Amino acid sequence: MNAMIDSPDPIDRQAAEQAIPALIGQVYECAPPAERGRMLEQLLQPLGVLSLVAIAHGIFAGIRLRSGARDFHIRLDEVTRVQASDVVALAQHVQQVSVEAVDNLAQLLSASPSLAASAATALLVAMLVKRRRARQAHTAMQDDEDPAPVAPRDRP
Repeated sequence: MNAMIDSPDPIDRQAAEQAIPALIGQVYECAPPAERGRMLEQLLQPLGVLSLVAIAHGIFAGIRLRSGARDFHIRLDEVTRVQASDVVALAQHVQQVSVEAVDNLAQLLSASPSLAASAATALLVAMLVKRRRARQAHTAMQDDEDPAPVAPRDRP
């Protein structure tokens, strides 16, 4: 599946993009409650309340509204109400708004000893890291192709 992210074939890339939210749901399902909360906090960061209303019957909008502040923390009782399918829907939406927010899950998951042994976590982290590197390489290539304009020299 990792080869799909590097593939120039848009169908393979699309399959990888669809696999990432599903893997996030699998990791969420096996994560302890505290890790689930951190995952949700990471995914909810780039979204406003209005966009959250449309995801998973508004469960995330309710969480955001109850927390109040921009730098919010999800309570453990809220985490227990969120299902893996809700997280998949959230990840699909976040990926459209801010792929960086999804890719940043790699750091969070890598730092979690309780999730380190999970095969789904290892695969997800590998895919996210590979996607980030591909995006950075693409950006660097674009920067090389579009050099900054050079100011004309004055001639004596």
